[in-house]
Amino acid sequence: MSTVYTPLPTPTTSDAAKIPAPTPEQQKLYDAVLTHFSADAYTIPGEENGKLTEAEKFWLSYECLNRYLRAVKWKSADAAIQRLEATLKWRRSFGVYDKITAEFVEPEALTGKEVIFGNDVQGRPAVYLIPSRQNTQENPKQIDFVVYMLESAIDLMGPGVESLALLINFGDRGKNPSMGTSRSVLNILQEHYPERLGSALIINIPFLVNAFFKLILPFVDPITRQKVHFNPDTVKDGLFTSDNIMKEHWGGAVDFKYEHEKYWPALVEMTTKQRAAWMAKWEELGAKVGVKEWDYKASAPQATVPSTEVAESAPASS
Repeated sequence: MSTVYTPLPTPTTSDAAKIPAPTPEQQKLYDAVLTHFSADAYTIPGEENGKLTEAEKFWLSYECLNRYLRAVKWKSADAAIQRLEATLKWRRSFGVYDKITAEFVEPEALTGKEVIFGNDVQGRPAVYLIPSRQNTQENPKQIDFVVYMLESAIDLMGPGVESLALLINFGDRGKNPSMGTSRSVLNILQEHYPERLGSALIINIPFLVNAFFKLILPFVDPITRQKVHFNPDTVKDGLFTSDNIMKEHWGGAVDFKYEHEKYWPALVEMTTKQRAAWMAKWEELGAKVGVKEWDYKASAPQATVPSTEVAESAPASS
């Protein structure tokens, strides 16, 4: 059997569907949000250089505006605008576009404690968290690494895919994050990545971690709590096909092994090329706020896995 050392390719199609047609009231709210951010004179409130950058306009897609409207339950355009502007400010202050680079977070990636690998049956990229592979003392860069991997997973979302599958394995006596770090990550996810969690699959939960989840789940919104599944059978439950999930611990058919010098360059190359392809098509479509992700993703080439994708196992000695 071959051993896979790099991410799997992004699906060119998926079971995900385009956003359903809005109701008249939803369309009115969307138009108000779009008009707000599309105004020539628009600047981000409180920012010294408040004009939107190209990267920020790209981020403010049709689907993005809809995600934030869904997050505020379509209460008002103002509520969505306030949350969007809070995230625009956070992305700048956190350094999403400049500080949080592959080179900056690589020390956190050396052991494969967070891995993007494969896609669930809806085409959502799978992000694995393996606490037992923790290689650094608790520090802010651990959270930077989480954000980098979130952004990388988003770069690998194919047409119609807006969320990811999170797989956490607490086996092998993992070094579990503190309550403070966990709450910081949860806050970032809920405030700045709304509607991005498709499912959370958690296995090998020891007693102390189970108690930890009882403490942390009250801080998670009810809709997100419904997406959390403990000890699932990923293939039998129809969450993944066997050729898209790791064999070890998760019941798939893919023999994946993390070797940093093979995996990391491949991931960085894939995400860099895919994002460049998305942006090139976005520019052809007008390079403005409100362009549909579906349109530029469906027409852009999919980034391929580098040639080091698979290494054959050594033949057994006679």
